[in-house]
Amino acid sequence: MYIRTKKSGKNRYLQIVKAYRDENGKPRQKVVGTLGKLDECQHEGVIDSLIASLSRFEHKALLILTGKEDVSADAVRIGPGIIFERLWRELGIGEVIRGILVRTKRKFEFDVERAIFLTVMHRLFSGGSDRSADRWKRDFRFAGTEGLELHHLYRAMWWLGEEIDPGDGKDVRTKRHVKDEIEEWIFFRNRDIFTNLEIVFFDTTSI
Repeated sequence: MYIRTKKSGKNRYLQIVKAYRDENGKPRQKVVGTLGKLDECQHEGVIDSLIASLSRFEHKALLILTGKEDVSADAVRIGPGIIFERLWRELGIGEVIRGILVRTKRKFEFDVERAIFLTVMHRLFSGGSDRSADRWKRDFRFAGTEGLELHHLYRAMWWLGEEIDPGDGKDVRTKRHVKDEIEEWIFFRNRDIFTNLEIVFFDTTSI
């Protein structure tokens, strides 16, 4: 049920309406009752009285009206983190990233693997810039990303694009970056004796 206003002539009336679907599945509305003219309801305190009366049946609403307890809360989505964290772990992506950091003795004051995971999740579910990812993460819960800030995402992306092999100096395609090494090690980690590389999907988006 919900409250709506309906204009009739020069007046507007408050109505209690019930939404439902008919036998054919089409959405319908039924007026349960009319509370009166909107201006009269506001002037006579009908709306406040109705809210206070209904709050007796809703604990949180009653607390807000009385001001006796802070019931403010934040809601975050946990589904994407649960599903893709498991895939991330089974493919060994996090393990490969951390292994390369240890092997190259690169040290950061933040968790690079978690920053990369966050940006990957953002690109899967939304897309956009790292600045957009920093705002987007507020509505989701991904383990270990709580303390990450925008400049951490920038530094993680910079590290992925860091050159590790200049190539032949003639063709830019012969250059190799950290991202290439990560992709190769993920492939090596998950292949078996029957693995045969037949098709490669390549993201042409610029770093």
